[in-house]
Amino acid sequence: MAGGSAKAVYAAIVANSIVTVAKFAAFFATGSGAMLSEGIHSAADVGNQSLLALGIKKSQQAPDDEHPYGYTREQFLWALISAVGIFFLGCGVTVVHGIHTIQDALAGNAHAVENLTVAWVVLVLAFVVEGWSLWVAFKAVKAAAAEQNWTLMDYVRKGPDPMGVAVLFEDSAAVIGVVIAGAAMGMAHWTGNAIWDGAGSIAIGLLMGVLAIFLIQKNRTFLIGKAVDVSVSDRLEKVLESDPVVEEVDQMRATVTGAASAEMRAQIDFDGQELARRTLAEEDLDGTWEEINDPEQLRAYLVVFGERITQQMAVEVDRLEDRIKDEIPGMSRIDLEAE
Repeated sequence: MAGGSAKAVYAAIVANSIVTVAKFAAFFATGSGAMLSEGIHSAADVGNQSLLALGIKKSQQAPDDEHPYGYTREQFLWALISAVGIFFLGCGVTVVHGIHTIQDALAGNAHAVENLTVAWVVLVLAFVVEGWSLWVAFKAVKAAAAEQNWTLMDYVRKGPDPMGVAVLFEDSAAVIGVVIAGAAMGMAHWTGNAIWDGAGSIAIGLLMGVLAIFLIQKNRTFLIGKAVDVSVSDRLEKVLESDPVVEEVDQMRATVTGAASAEMRAQIDFDGQELARRTLAEEDLDGTWEEINDPEQLRAYLVVFGERITQQMAVEVDRLEDRIKDEIPGMSRIDLEAE
């Protein structure tokens, strides 16, 4: 999903940059508080989506001495910062502006909405451009959900991709916000009551607030360490328990580390008899038996044989890890310990 997320994020940055300029121009032409709120909304989206792009870039850094397991969780951090920005810059500023607009209207100091034609042209442009960005994000998220055999709704609620989902929600809010702004300006112009304009600003701000709270909670969960989906966990356990060298799997933990990556740890109770059989298959028992003439030689052989069993266990651990990676792509880190 990383490629799809990046495409959706960059498309959103381009789209929102265009409409931000157009909306602020329309605000100066109309004096509409709802249009200003829409301009702030789009400007906040540009900033937030730039943070998402930064998160994608940083999460792709190779492991180093300070971070031996890589930087994949950086995407959750920057997505969280982006969501906080939506809440304070988008929701907070917009709602406060809407309240001030209503207060001015009640005091008889409200600015009338002018040049409504200009506003409508800009809103239609914004609807088309942001609708295109929404479509790009929708296709990316839908493809990722299908790839992992999730329904679209389940992937949006619980999926491990904060970037694509964030853009999907932000663009959805942007399209809805355009409709709200158009309705608010229209009512303010036709009724001559600027309270409608302020109410539109507040509605747009609250819409962004709900979106921000959802994204904050989603990314907080992944930063703490969210377990992989039950279906993935069951597949992991099945792969291990079906292997002949594994007698029992204990304390298996698997957590999401990125949009398409996860890590797991498990304690394995190996089948000692199977390990011994596999080790003996490499031994020349007939030749060894001829060389053993006394208990001391037998003791020396058993010591060496014990070391070979330990080596065989390491071979089996590597084989199990490779098998898991083959059958369940995206397991970027696997730690198997002998119980």
